[in-house]
Amino acid sequence: MASPILPGSGLGSGLDIGAIVTALVNADKSPKQTQIDNATKTNTLKISGVGTLKSALAAYQKAMTDLGSKTNPAFAGYTATSATPTTLTATSDNTAVSGTYSVVVNNLATGSKVASASFAGGAASAIPSGTLKISQNGTDYNVDIPANATLQTTRDAINKAQGVNGISANIVTDSSGASRLVISSNKTGAGSDLTVSGIAGLEIDGTKVMSATPTAGDSGSVGDVAKDAKLTIDGLAVTSKSNTVSGAISGLTMNLVEASPTAVKVSVDTNTKGLQASVQQFVDAFNTLKTTIDSLSKATTDEDGKLTVQAAFTGDSLPRTLIADIRAQLTTSSPGELGVLSQIGVMTDRDTGKLTLDATAFNKAMSQPGMTGQVQQLFSGTDDKNGLLARMSKAVDPYLKASADGKTTTGLLDQRMTILTNNTRSLTSQQLALDLRVANLTKTLTAKYNAMDLLVGQMKATASNITSFFSSLNAQQSAK
Repeated sequence: MASPILPGSGLGSGLDIGAIVTALVNADKSPKQTQIDNATKTNTLKISGVGTLKSALAAYQKAMTDLGSKTNPAFAGYTATSATPTTLTATSDNTAVSGTYSVVVNNLATGSKVASASFAGGAASAIPSGTLKISQNGTDYNVDIPANATLQTTRDAINKAQGVNGISANIVTDSSGASRLVISSNKTGAGSDLTVSGIAGLEIDGTKVMSATPTAGDSGSVGDVAKDAKLTIDGLAVTSKSNTVSGAISGLTMNLVEASPTAVKVSVDTNTKGLQASVQQFVDAFNTLKTTIDSLSKATTDEDGKLTVQAAFTGDSLPRTLIADIRAQLTTSSPGELGVLSQIGVMTDRDTGKLTLDATAFNKAMSQPGMTGQVQQLFSGTDDKNGLLARMSKAVDPYLKASADGKTTTGLLDQRMTILTNNTRSLTSQQLALDLRVANLTKTLTAKYNAMDLLVGQMKATASNITSFFSSLNAQQSAK
């Protein structure tokens, strides 16, 4: 918008009207503009602070989740090692005991795969409508076959209806063009053979093994019936419905990969060094979060050491509440003999509030029998809720929590961000209103002072005319 203030002095009065109007407008504008500028600066700082804190909490929660991973546990009290991982792998829990075992995998657990009689028409062969019943371990899984179905649409119907139950189907076509419906299950172990009934031409007895060169009308199990895994542990025979063998050796889980007549050496040892590294990672994650919270909470001085520079959350209770919620988990007893971190050398620095790990105290604690398993239980717990890692992650949830639909704001930080965003909109509206007021006031004052200048000019002209008149009159009288 072009300024209504005219530059230069008034022609009538000789006053600098532009300077006068600018001074008056700025005097009126200054208090509100200062208020808006300060509020905007503070609000922007808080928005940045909320974003930084949210990122720090997400990183901390991820660190807790990674340390508590079930597939790659960081706090395993014992380490299980297989000398031949191509035959079997092994993992241990906190109930394991150090030792060495000789394991022979005689055969793997297998699931059921069955094939129907062949259909000369291939995948397009017509299939009668009805209910196809697939039975396994005494449970029936029904699939509705509609009118005008083909072998291919029957396959698709099975996969759609029973994929969630681990049952899948496909079509195998031989060189003559004849096709068979092949159904398999991901369940393993003896007795899990599939039986199919209900639709003419698709009846299959999974307990019967098809010959290597089946006739067109043959149906049954492909290759062999479902079997248990068989292995020996130190010469003792063991069977398992699946290829994940738990409980055969206390605290040890073995994942069978392939059968082999050669014995595999499985060793279980304490994991002192690994635990120390994991405890240090835990300490580092906490300290990183604490550093971020401190930087967002504590005011600092400027470069000259005179003025106080406010942080995003200076004087705000949110960071104090957050760190108190997290610290509460450090002093809450966990299940087991090892209840608190101080028992393994993890202490709180009284000056900084950060955690420290005393390696000497840690190793001394680990020299006690069974202590590595207790450390695992302290951090991982006896279930998914009571371990220190799970409690730490849960303590952060109220600050980061999001609704299931992703639309509702439920986390405390998101709620705070919503308020700050609304403040931004309000400040923008206030600035627009102030700009409009300034423009209108400038226009009004300029018009008034221009009018005054015109009036003064007219008065000066009148005065000049009167002066000239009397001067002329005086001159005439003097001439006489």
